[in-house]
Amino acid sequence: MSVPFTLGALPTLSRSTVDRQEGLRTNPSRLTSRWADARVVLLDDTGRTPVVEGSSTLAFRKAVDFGTAPPPDAVFLGEWQDVDYWSLPGGPSGEADTVKMAGSWGFVEEVPRADGEVWVELRGYGDLLDDTSAGLFTTAQALRFWRRQSKFCTRCGHPTELTQFGWASKCTNDGREEYPRTDPAVICLVHSLEGTNGSHVLLARQPIWPAGRYSVLAGFVEAGESLEACVVREIREEVGAAVSDVRYLGSQPWPFPRSIMLGFTARADRSAPLVPADGEIEEALWVSRAEVREAFSNSSRRGEGARPTPIADGAAEIILPGNSSIARVMLKAWADAEE
Repeated sequence: MSVPFTLGALPTLSRSTVDRQEGLRTNPSRLTSRWADARVVLLDDTGRTPVVEGSSTLAFRKAVDFGTAPPPDAVFLGEWQDVDYWSLPGGPSGEADTVKMAGSWGFVEEVPRADGEVWVELRGYGDLLDDTSAGLFTTAQALRFWRRQSKFCTRCGHPTELTQFGWASKCTNDGREEYPRTDPAVICLVHSLEGTNGSHVLLARQPIWPAGRYSVLAGFVEAGESLEACVVREIREEVGAAVSDVRYLGSQPWPFPRSIMLGFTARADRSAPLVPADGEIEEALWVSRAEVREAFSNSSRRGEGARPTPIADGAAEIILPGNSSIARVMLKAWADAEE
């Protein structure tokens, strides 16, 4: 007898080794005393960071290259193996050329390269990094987006300044403090009613996505709404399907700009008609487990570009979610499950 599927792996942007050391954010003497031996993660204006070319490790900078103490815009990311890690804005020191790399979605793109480093963005290349680098990059990116959107006090509109080494902002008028926000969003793999894990999965595509790209359904949690209620509402609103047996799977930070994706699975009747939401969902369709497995096989050889997989139930061809998304981990776990 089969059992309900669970995530077979940790989502790539959920990986981390660093101790965030919250208590040190209000201990400037401790952090300043270790600045000379600290390491820095750089983020350019587009959110890219340097990676040692051909490796899975961020190209860290020595903190002392930026002064004898943390600059005002330095953000403390945490401690790992007795080394403090920070983030700062910055770009390549020399003239950059470009090199072709295969991103998370399988599409080959050109990225900047300088001094033996390639500058990559988190959404497309976070899955290539080791656990420490992935965690640092994800945290740095989340705090970068938050700071960009929190330069003014939400109560009086006056400018704010960073405190707690990047983990709080303080109004320059009345001293009111604010902290980084995370917006919860649900993402749900809906499978058919037959069998323990169903034989078909519901996939959909948004109009703005590249041709062939499909994923599971997702949406933001509304005020006063439980996570389970959000799953039921979002699936109904987006494709007109009534779901049951809502079950939690796992989560992943998604700092684009400040979300956390809360993964669920649910069941729906495959014989009921699908009604895609106008303007939000271009197409929704049921895909068999065999077809999803074939799609994974077609996307396994990174660097060759994404190869769409034909679907028997219509003229569609699908490209699966990228390696940096929890959606891919959810689909892989479901595809590997047995009835």
